[in-house]
Amino acid sequence: SFVSPNGLLLTNHHVARGQLQKNSTAEHDYIRDGFYAPAPEQEMKSPDLEVNVLVAMQDVTARVQSAAKGISDDAKALKARDAEIAAIEKESKDKTGLRSDVVSFYQGGEYWLYQYKAYTDVRLVFAPEQQAAFFGGDPDNFTYPRYDLDMALFRVYDNGKPLQTDNYLKWSAKGAASGELIFISGHPGSTERQDTVAELLVQRDVIGPAVTAYLQRRIATAQAFAAQGQEQARLVGSTIFGLQNSLKVYLGRAEALGDKAILAKKQSEEDDFRAKVAANPEWKKAYGSAWDTIAAAEEKVKPEVKAQFLRRTDSRLFTIALQIVQFVAEIKKPDGERLPQFHDAGLDSLNHQLLSPAPIYPSTEKLFMTSALKLAQEKLGKDDAYVQAILQGGDAEATVNSLVDGTKLADPAVRKSLIDGGEAAVAASTDPMIVAARRVDPIVRETNRRMRDTISSVLTPAGEKLGKARFLVYGKDAYPDATFTLRLSYGTVDGYPYNGTIAPPFTTFYGIYDRAASFGNKPPFDLTPKEAGGRDKLDLSTPLDFVSTGDIIGGNSGSPVVNREGDLVGLIFDGNIESLAGDFVYEGEKNRAVAVHSAGMIEGLRKIYGAGALADELEGKK
Repeated sequence: SFVSPNGLLLTNHHVARGQLQKNSTAEHDYIRDGFYAPAPEQEMKSPDLEVNVLVAMQDVTARVQSAAKGISDDAKALKARDAEIAAIEKESKDKTGLRSDVVSFYQGGEYWLYQYKAYTDVRLVFAPEQQAAFFGGDPDNFTYPRYDLDMALFRVYDNGKPLQTDNYLKWSAKGAASGELIFISGHPGSTERQDTVAELLVQRDVIGPAVTAYLQRRIATAQAFAAQGQEQARLVGSTIFGLQNSLKVYLGRAEALGDKAILAKKQSEEDDFRAKVAANPEWKKAYGSAWDTIAAAEEKVKPEVKAQFLRRTDSRLFTIALQIVQFVAEIKKPDGERLPQFHDAGLDSLNHQLLSPAPIYPSTEKLFMTSALKLAQEKLGKDDAYVQAILQGGDAEATVNSLVDGTKLADPAVRKSLIDGGEAAVAASTDPMIVAARRVDPIVRETNRRMRDTISSVLTPAGEKLGKARFLVYGKDAYPDATFTLRLSYGTVDGYPYNGTIAPPFTTFYGIYDRAASFGNKPPFDLTPKEAGGRDKLDLSTPLDFVSTGDIIGGNSGSPVVNREGDLVGLIFDGNIESLAGDFVYEGEKNRAVAVHSAGMIEGLRKIYGAGALADELEGKK
């Protein structure tokens, strides 16, 4: 959220962490030490960060759905829908210059065009040390009480000058109070509350275990590398952080789907929905087969999952190589016939990422790519087409070393020359990563085609049927599943019963010093030097973190919490462990959103970090 008239943007430290990592070196570790720019010229440019500000929304349901009307072949119908979506996005981009995304709601029951103004000159102003932002580490992640200053501040620039933001959130010095009504404005990533039971069972029995095994393997690989020394630990620190966070999410999802009460609730909801549709002959004829159609398609998902999580390289360089190989081929086609990631409406963002000057480290490229390909060899066999295309029967470690040492793709100028040179340049390239990507490309395309024609083409129209039926039966009493688009949630600042006692609505600075002392100030419960040194300056009774009944999910990180006057009173950074079931069902007794308190952020800026000028800007005092 914008929090000053001069383009100041508030988000979480863990959202900013990637940019801190990309700007860090062995000599300047901004994740470990934090960062503060007291003057504009000291603000740190972000190599590949893009800020998208929502400008407008438009209902395009009729246009998208009519594109497939009368087409009986599922694959052709999906292609027609996709082509129409691409046309809508391109028309919007050409007319307005805005990033334009068509988003599906209610399982295809509605389609909306979202238009965003994109900014790519984004500079870091402040971030505390990682340990201050993530006090308690992985053990405390997705728990509460918490004692984290999980915040960061960027400034958005336009034409080289700070963006003048007439619309920004005023800062509340006192912050949220217990029992107060609050609103959370943010971009929840994805939920599956309207999925059929058949879809949920495939998540529980097939997809979830595959994702969990994948995450556990990558974490073990990264941790073994980190144990080799301080610099190795720095290089993979952000990777471990992200993977551990994802693993905890999937373990929470697994626990939720293993809960008989939750599954019984979902089955009961589906039974009620199906019964209401079946009771109306017209509805039954139009929509009654959708559940069985989805269940049959989900059976086809199961055998694809193993290969999906094993046919990977976990390599940034190889991903870039494959993107370039596909880019030069796709860009020649009519927009509606391209792979979705290469539509005109998204090319600006894609180019921004492809040409990012962010560093790529050969040591970690070799580490993760070798690990991934060794596992693929073991589980899929050396004759698997994907494995063979990359390794060509060779030793995984030796081949990966040759690929990483021989490629020039770490240089953005080389990437640009290949993109600018088009198919001829890519076809003539002897860069080993490009050569390997050329061999892999047809395999990836065939896999995508099979998934699209046999699964997506069936699930999309069946989902649309359920979306339309849901409107007829229930209206819009239930909001659609999350889609990373802007949502407004509401709730109350309130504690909850846990562990045989009651969690308080707030924690204070008193708590972090007590918790550190209780663990002997040992990691991950150790204080940073600045926190230890600032103790006597702080009003320790100042609220630091708090919880509310707001309905959030992954993707809400960085969401502002506002009061009824619209003033900012907090910053979402996590949910409690009970909130992980929120992917499938919201339960208000114990599900809580965890936020940093606005008063705690100001107290920390002024008295721990000496950033009084920044605090003044936030509070409108300058």
